[in-house]
Amino acid sequence: MRKVFTKLVFTILSLGSIAASAQENDLGAWYMYFGNNKISKKLNWHNEIQYRNFNAAGDLEQLLIRTGIGYDLTENNNNVLLGYGFIISRQYINGEKKENIEHRIFQQFITKQKFGRFNLQHRYRLEERFLQDDFRMRFRYMIGLNIPVNKKEMLPNSLYVSVYNEIFLNLDSPVFDRNRVYGALGYVINKNMRVEAGYMNQIQENRNRGQIQIGFYNNIPFNKN
Repeated sequence: MRKVFTKLVFTILSLGSIAASAQENDLGAWYMYFGNNKISKKLNWHNEIQYRNFNAAGDLEQLLIRTGIGYDLTENNNNVLLGYGFIISRQYINGEKKENIEHRIFQQFITKQKFGRFNLQHRYRLEERFLQDDFRMRFRYMIGLNIPVNKKEMLPNSLYVSVYNEIFLNLDSPVFDRNRVYGALGYVINKNMRVEAGYMNQIQENRNRGQIQIGFYNNIPFNKN
């Protein structure tokens, strides 16, 4: 299984080098950390940091920090969450880089289903976005699927395929904001940690852009049970 993990590491490094050499092709890179840690039997703490670049590294497009407290309506499923996000965004306008700061409150509901090897997740999220000179509201729906490859379950030392589609809809005009399509190869390190490397294509009204993504997931519980 060490060979499998080594192959995944080489895949991640290869994706990083692709992003480094493809800046002129409008290919960016996102480096992401996601934490979902149990506080009690029903409560969980969500925490994440996403470092998004126009290129492989160094040219920051967006820094996103998000946190929240969730509650399971049923055992380990049907989670409702209230959260907050702090976002620094930078855009090139007429060759000059402009910075915007956003404070975001969000509410979400996640439900999971399992069909054999297929681990399905639905996420519904409502966002209240406090921009520097504006206020906006947005709805997001994501459907994601994880499929283990070399084992029947998402167990330690297993490889898996991850895909998702997420649509963003504004509550004002224009209604369509963006759509994201994602595919990745993942590796389960242990029962509480996994890593993914993949590609996401983001479609906006007048822009279509690709992103190399590398993500680390931490589910280490804080409660003794």
